[in-house]
Amino acid sequence: MKRIALVVSFILAVGLLGLFIWGQYQLATHPYAKHQVQGIADASNDPLPLRPDAHLALTLRPDDPFPFPIAVGEPGPAVALYAGARQYPFFCMTMNSGLGQPLVDNWAGEGVPVFREEKGEITEDVIGYSRDCMLATAIQYWYVDAKGQVRPYDLASPPVGVGQVSLGEQSIPEIYRVETGTINRFPYFIVMLADPGAPREDARYWDRRLIYQFHGGSGIGFRQGRLRPQRLIEKRLDQLRRGYAVISSTGNKTAYTYNMLLAEDTALRVKRQFVSLYGEPKYTIGIGGSGGGLVQYLLMQNGGGVIDGGLALYAYPDMLSQTLYGLDCDLLNTYYAFRADEPELWQNFDARPSVEGLNAVAGFDQRAPFLEPLNQLIRGQWPYWPKGSSECINGWFGLSALIHNPKQGYLRPMFSERIQEQQHWSYWEDLHQILGRDEQGFARSTWDNRGVQYGLEALRAGQLTPRAFLHLNQRIGGWVESGEMEPETLWAPFGKLLPLWLTLWGNHNIHDGEFARRTEGDPVAIERAYRAGQVFLGYNPLPVIDLRHYLEDQLDMHHLSASFEARARIRSWHGHHDNQLIWVSHKGYTPLAEAFDAMERWIEAGQGGKERPSDLEDLCFDQAGEVIAIGEGVWDGAWNGRTNGVCTERYPVYTNARIQAGGPWQGAVFQCHRIPVTQALAEGLYQPAPMAAHRAELERIFPDGVCDYRRGDAARPADLNPWTLGLTLPQDLRNDVERDGQTVADGTAQYEQVPDRVGVGEPLGGIK
Repeated sequence: MKRIALVVSFILAVGLLGLFIWGQYQLATHPYAKHQVQGIADASNDPLPLRPDAHLALTLRPDDPFPFPIAVGEPGPAVALYAGARQYPFFCMTMNSGLGQPLVDNWAGEGVPVFREEKGEITEDVIGYSRDCMLATAIQYWYVDAKGQVRPYDLASPPVGVGQVSLGEQSIPEIYRVETGTINRFPYFIVMLADPGAPREDARYWDRRLIYQFHGGSGIGFRQGRLRPQRLIEKRLDQLRRGYAVISSTGNKTAYTYNMLLAEDTALRVKRQFVSLYGEPKYTIGIGGSGGGLVQYLLMQNGGGVIDGGLALYAYPDMLSQTLYGLDCDLLNTYYAFRADEPELWQNFDARPSVEGLNAVAGFDQRAPFLEPLNQLIRGQWPYWPKGSSECINGWFGLSALIHNPKQGYLRPMFSERIQEQQHWSYWEDLHQILGRDEQGFARSTWDNRGVQYGLEALRAGQLTPRAFLHLNQRIGGWVESGEMEPETLWAPFGKLLPLWLTLWGNHNIHDGEFARRTEGDPVAIERAYRAGQVFLGYNPLPVIDLRHYLEDQLDMHHLSASFEARARIRSWHGHHDNQLIWVSHKGYTPLAEAFDAMERWIEAGQGGKERPSDLEDLCFDQAGEVIAIGEGVWDGAWNGRTNGVCTERYPVYTNARIQAGGPWQGAVFQCHRIPVTQALAEGLYQPAPMAAHRAELERIFPDGVCDYRRGDAARPADLNPWTLGLTLPQDLRNDVERDGQTVADGTAQYEQVPDRVGVGEPLGGIK
């Protein structure tokens, strides 16, 4: 037996060594490794970002001195017009988009190496470096063959078997001209039907309608992004066949940045390039999912004129308020796995939504369930196999490290080890020119959980005992300060491409102790985020269809409650939601054709979307594409305090951890107003739960008080409301308000008292 054990141990050891060597080989030969960023450039002479005094929607954008259109063979502008200095390090990804190597712009080792090419092959000889990843503007052609496949079209050797497309009364070969180049260092794309070899400015098949394609994903900057022309054509093929033109940029893909000032600056310039070549479109429709949905809410709110209406797919109102409950997820996961005094209670995944709000399902398979018992063993705890999963796990795993931890960085080898170690990496760092830096040089963060009573609604409903509620809030803690964070401990026998997380849920970066400390957000960062248009206030001047599949049963992070979070803000701002429709479908049916038709008719009705056709209403679809219900009230439910509508009954709406802590549906409470525990008890905050006997313990857990969500966000600038901004008031009423000196101190409940006086108006300031 001993000999067998030795043989088995030897085989396992050799196998692990082999896997380790294989993993390191895979890492070294990864396509990114050869093009790693070697040196960081200096952008200190670049212009500062636009700093609004009141709000970005009231701020004039500067005139653009760049001489559009960009000539073929020349790169576009590298420095943003008003979004601030270039971000370095910056990883070039033109190779990954099939666009070739970037242009050499220095020989000082700044950026990525550029290699000599011979007969179409890249050699090992470095001919220079590229810090800004620029491309020469170029024209290429793609066609759709008789089988419906999108393929490259070679002018020198025209392919046989090009498909035909009917455009009006004529039938033409289905060939698309694709213009590529870089603007603000991001690859951009212009696509339309065209005759191969026709002049660049020829637009005979364009019907004057334009689509701006946005894209989603979770990213923290520092890389250029990739978008393949073939994929863009395939995504919008139905509209291109109808004569639309499509424009896009990797700068409008949130997998690469959530900086909405940079996203707007880039989108405006891409559209300016298009208009300089082909003239103003009749209208521009935005479309994009997830982050590509939320950017539409913000672009329409903030002005600038990029789009005239939006199809916001799987959208959130904005990224910043999503992080509030998103970063709660790993606090809760850490508590369940490592700190709970009743771990068996939290192994009932069906009970977790009462605290998390987001869905959780017993028996649902996790992607890597072995990580939890492995980490429990490492901590000296008795291990147990998880008995289900949640959206917090299935949707948010690893994102807290990427978004919030400045010491983590990317796992793929885009940057040299030296740069990886010296750079701060986080979502906050991507926004540091807007949010600012603290005294230690780290980007300021807006995330705060002081006074948050996790599971308060479950306590009130009798789903959580006082003991469980108290222990949860005593031990859950908050994220440590940026300067104290450490990278995840990863065991990577397969290379960093497949790491094993030995600090699961980022637990080593969460305050611990008998009464674990909470996290304070930076009020300077919060105010700047509000004023710079990074937060959706609810100002909704243009039509938007908030469209999504129902994915709650899949524990997908694109939860339905986000649509109603946006709606609650819109109603709070305007007193109605006339410019927002919510459409939800079974995942087996995608009503995009109906959505495009609806948006076209809505925009063409005029008045900035205010003349919505009477047949366009909220609705929901079944798997066959049949409308289940349509009309006002079909989405009534907990979000507006009414009995569930037909669509809500068919597609139940979950919440999030902040709503379950007593917060409002509209979210965006970055720092709650706090009241003493004695006042909370006196005002019945916990009723009907018998918490008076636990006053002393509550005061130890919350020495600075508990959240009073009735008063909104304590860090929101008092002037950000319709009355003082004038964003939604008719001019005569604005004059009355200014003359009488009337103001509203808080941008939530107070002006809801006069919804009949609030209408959809035009932004002030003559935005360019």
